[in-house]
Amino acid sequence: MDILETERLTVRNWAEEDRDLFHEINADRKVMEFFPFRRTRPESNLLFDHVRDMIRDTGLGFYAVALKETDEAMGFCGLALANVSPMLPDESVEIGWRLATRFWGNGYVTEAATALLGHGFERHGLPEIVSFAVASNRRSIAVMKRIGMQADPSRDFNHPRVPDNYPHLKHHVFYRMTREEWRERQAATP
Repeated sequence: MDILETERLTVRNWAEEDRDLFHEINADRKVMEFFPFRRTRPESNLLFDHVRDMIRDTGLGFYAVALKETDEAMGFCGLALANVSPMLPDESVEIGWRLATRFWGNGYVTEAATALLGHGFERHGLPEIVSFAVASNRRSIAVMKRIGMQADPSRDFNHPRVPDNYPHLKHHVFYRMTREEWRERQAATP
C-alpha cells in the first residue's frame, strides 16, 4: 500500500523483501548512534511485523521510504504515536526517520518528511505534529529545521525510556508544527 509519492520517492508500507534493510538500519552503529541499543535480527523481525501491521491497521506508522525508480527501500520516515507519556499527551503524533548510511546526504529524509507533514495535516487532520531528538543529534535537528518545524525549548525533556546509564542520550530537544503553520507555509511557497 503506497502512502504517497514524491519526485524521487515512494512512501509505502513495508514489504517482505524489505526485511533485511529494516534489520540493517536497526543494527547499524552509525544509524543508531543516538539510541541506547541496537536490535538483534529476531528483535528487528518482531518490530518489522509490528510496524507493518500498525500501518495496515491504522494508516500511521514508520513507513518504508523507497526509491521510486527501483522500489529499493532505504529506510523509514513516518508518523506515529509519540508514546512518551507523561512528557506528551497520549494522542501526540511524531514524525521520525532512519535511513541506511549509504543513502545519507541526498535529501531523501527532507523530501519524505515534507510530504508526510502534508499527509498528516491534510489526510489525517492532525492538529500538531511533533519531533524530538537527542540534543546532540545535529543531523536530525537539521532536518526538523529544513522542513519548517519550530523549536519549543519549554517542551524539551529527558526521555523516560532511555536508561540512566546513558545520560548523554536522555535529554531531548522538542520541535513542533501545527496544521495552521503548515498551511501558512504552503500558502507562502511559490
